[in-house]
Amino acid sequence: MDPRILVLNSGSSSVKYRLFERQPSGHLMVLISGRVERIGEEGAQARDHQAAIDLLVAELERGGYLPPQGLITIGHRVVHGGEAFHQAARITPKVLEAINAATPLAPLHNPPNLLGINACLKRWPELPQVAVFDTAFHQTLSASAFRYAIPDEAYRRYGIRRYGFHGTSFASVTHQVAAFLDRPKERLNLIVLHLGNGASACAIQGGRSIDTSMGMTPLAGLVMGTRSGDLDPGSIFYWMEHAHLSLKEMDHLLNQASGLKGIAGTNDMRDILLRTGEGDVAAHLALDIYVHRLRHYIGAYRAALPELDALVFTGGVGEHAVSVRSMACRELDHLGIVLDEARNKSPRGGILNIHAASSDVPIMVVPTDEEGEIARQALNEVLGSSI
Repeated sequence: MDPRILVLNSGSSSVKYRLFERQPSGHLMVLISGRVERIGEEGAQARDHQAAIDLLVAELERGGYLPPQGLITIGHRVVHGGEAFHQAARITPKVLEAINAATPLAPLHNPPNLLGINACLKRWPELPQVAVFDTAFHQTLSASAFRYAIPDEAYRRYGIRRYGFHGTSFASVTHQVAAFLDRPKERLNLIVLHLGNGASACAIQGGRSIDTSMGMTPLAGLVMGTRSGDLDPGSIFYWMEHAHLSLKEMDHLLNQASGLKGIAGTNDMRDILLRTGEGDVAAHLALDIYVHRLRHYIGAYRAALPELDALVFTGGVGEHAVSVRSMACRELDHLGIVLDEARNKSPRGGILNIHAASSDVPIMVVPTDEEGEIARQALNEVLGSSI
């Protein structure tokens, strides 16, 4: 039987999984995926993460997907690795300590990530398991890109700096584009826009992240479904003082009640586009602000790259919102970026080229595959080779 890799994304109340089999060609084929939800809730199937792991294992065994000795490794998504991890890491007690040490930077994500890891270590104590970090891809940023212009102690003592997120998605896209263009990653320069409910941009030079729009937290950068993106810090102080808001209330407003939702009352881009077509003023404004920020980052990152091999759209919005791609690329011919509107409207299927023949820069739609990237990195870490 070919090697099988289990990928887990453990959240506070759910565990998502996907099982891969490595084919003789090296291709990672998806065998099955699913999720265990409502962990710990009244009437739920699983009372805790250990029970959730036991439940999904029982389901895989019943389906014949998990015969004895069938797994070669488990890849775990971990949101934050702080400055400790520049790549995926085989899980050891020291790695677990470092993930826990980064918990203050991702208090809602790292603890449930650790619960899933510990549940799997208890069930498979001898199986090599690997942590794949969302932040690791951006550890190649220079100090001029990741440091903020604040007192040095804030960075040295509290770790306040740009970390960036969506790194697993950016790594997936980089890997796919390199294969598609038949070019080594070390010679690949990209601007990648990961657009979903959360959204970020990344400038990639020689296959490495050199700048990204999210910061210490996922709140910075692009306009998102419910997050504000870039905001003058002084406006927050003013807002809190005059509206008599607590820190908790301010956090909620910026993370869960801003972005598209704050302007137009919905965080769903499909609703925004539908209402814009019907002449809805608020939806039109939300879309204009969203696209304005996108174009800002495209221009900034084009200036940062000596050459550009492709502008890439990925994520739910990036892959499916034809109008967003069209508006983002409009009148960028001075940057060598020219969209073909007919291609842009073509039915999707795998990687799609949507640039015009006159475009100096290819424009691509690339489906992100974060689970596949986690499986690939986990397998590489275990086998000590690159696939």
